[in-house]
Amino acid sequence: MPTLVTEESQITNIFGTSGFKCKKLVTTLSSEATIFDIIQSIIKTKQPEIDSPFSVLDLRVVINQMKKWTTNLPTVKPFYAVKCNPNISLLGALALLGANFDCASPVEIESVLSLGVSPERIIYANPCKSESHIKYAASVGVNVTTFDTVGEVEKIKMWHPNCELVLRIKPEEDNRAQFGLGLKFGALLNEVPELLKAADEAGLKVTGVSFHIGSAGASTQAYRGAILLAKTVFETASHLGMPKMKILNIGGGFTPGSKFDEASLNINEAIKSYFENEEDLVVIGEPGTYFAETAFTLATKVIGKRVRGELREYWIDDGIHGSLGNVVYDYFIITCSTFRFGSKLENVTCKDTKTYPSTVFGPTLDSTDTVLKEYELPELEMNDWLVFSNMGAYTSSLGTNFNGFSSYAKNVYIAYSSDQVLSQENNS
Repeated sequence: MPTLVTEESQITNIFGTSGFKCKKLVTTLSSEATIFDIIQSIIKTKQPEIDSPFSVLDLRVVINQMKKWTTNLPTVKPFYAVKCNPNISLLGALALLGANFDCASPVEIESVLSLGVSPERIIYANPCKSESHIKYAASVGVNVTTFDTVGEVEKIKMWHPNCELVLRIKPEEDNRAQFGLGLKFGALLNEVPELLKAADEAGLKVTGVSFHIGSAGASTQAYRGAILLAKTVFETASHLGMPKMKILNIGGGFTPGSKFDEASLNINEAIKSYFENEEDLVVIGEPGTYFAETAFTLATKVIGKRVRGELREYWIDDGIHGSLGNVVYDYFIITCSTFRFGSKLENVTCKDTKTYPSTVFGPTLDSTDTVLKEYELPELEMNDWLVFSNMGAYTSSLGTNFNGFSSYAKNVYIAYSSDQVLSQENNS
């Protein structure tokens, strides 16, 4: 069974740096301890004064995901997309594992730099930036950014003339992606020559090409077409007599599980086919969900109950305006477990007790703040717990203070197994 460790010094020793704003650290006696073992331990140890909601960041998952990345995509440097989940402890762990960072704002850049990460490990991957934000990037030494318009070239020339540029292009749309980014970002192929010439005439160096195939359901075959399109841009720059490009940014869209294996196969084969003769090519990717989604588990407490015939209605202390905003999307599949707190804590499953169609509401006065509808749950009482798995991607980062509720899980516990190695050689 896991043992709680609360001393800040032990947190500092494990991470190798200070400043991680985590609630507590949980070390496990064995890597076999489940996340539910850890949550039970937290509730048992800290009940009834425990703050809720809370989440657990399982660093064992992050470490394993990094190992799989380096195995499947050994030539692709990961630049974690901070927007997916900016939890400072997650960022710190990824930094120690050798990840680099994709930032879209000064706030994200500042968070990464606060960990002692070199600005050379950051790409400012926002194609449209405020002038003040460009000036900030220049002041802290973040010297690589994306662009896709002539107007952006003009701003960068004025405020950060030493910045290297990566041209964001628009790949062919994949209608299977729940979130296609081509509507907002990416130059069309016929716009590329004008953009390259504008940058060259401004005295700015275009060092590479980036794209994003879309998130949540995009076909992994889309990487092939996008990489071929990027190769075309490399050739266009060469024909224009511009300095040789060196960066191929294949963007994000990566998810945990078997689709990552499929994506890796397509990416590796496409790079080999289209860029085999490109010496000194640097390939980077921008995974977000891949690292964050399965690493976080959310625990919420039942704070209210109503019975209407067979229907059970419950209120919990987190909701769609907090950590559970992702449940409003059709692609997200809820994985929910229940814990009953009484004379002893037990995991109550639908297999071992009668269940009822249940509706679960968040804490706000918004009637759309509904987490579950007609969901089969066992009978729950006040102060029982609902635990949601896979709650790391676009959860806390989208949380609000609507109705005055700071409802997203600010209290983050960290699970870490002492038989795993957190620090690896920096691959920046």
